[in-house]
Amino acid sequence: MAVSCPIDFDARALRVEVSKIYSRVATEPDAEFHFHRGPDYAARLLGYDREQLAGLPERSTSSFAGVSNPLAIDDIRAGERILDIGCGAGMDLLLAALRVGPTGQAIGVDMTPEMLESTRQSAEDLGLPNVHLKFGDAEDLPLDEESIDVVISNGVLNLTTDKEKAFSEIARVLKPGGRLLLGDIAVAEELSLDIRNDIDLWTG
Repeated sequence: MAVSCPIDFDARALRVEVSKIYSRVATEPDAEFHFHRGPDYAARLLGYDREQLAGLPERSTSSFAGVSNPLAIDDIRAGERILDIGCGAGMDLLLAALRVGPTGQAIGVDMTPEMLESTRQSAEDLGLPNVHLKFGDAEDLPLDEESIDVVISNGVLNLTTDKEKAFSEIARVLKPGGRLLLGDIAVAEELSLDIRNDIDLWTG
């Protein structure tokens, strides 16, 4: 299976368009989008605990646009250092922060400033000083080598054009024996070059 996606357009242009879409998700979560969002979707289709979601600020759950429940893959332990790649409005990140507790850290990386600000406000509302936020993307993580116990990512890596670089970055920041809890979208067959080069299809 190929981990890179050959394209013939400026990858920076794709990042700009993706950021525009998710900026709207952060500020207008009830607007019309092509993908599912919100806490009811997360609980009904992805298996999140409704009671846990109800304990989070609405801004973090209403803008949730993940495709899976990576926190259900394995336990998050007290004291661990967690990285959420493409943390968005912070639903997974905040749940992880509550699990690692005050002796752990939950670090969110996102390339959309509006999402980072939304997560910052939610972490403040919950009184979670163990949440740390960084601007960046999966292909160039702003973290030191072997500094993370668990990487989580939910519906984000499909939007990277260089998936080999993204996975290389994940391997770089994970400690020896670290874990990757990943949920994402995959296609069952090779896409044509015309489809791969259509930014509108990448962003929906």
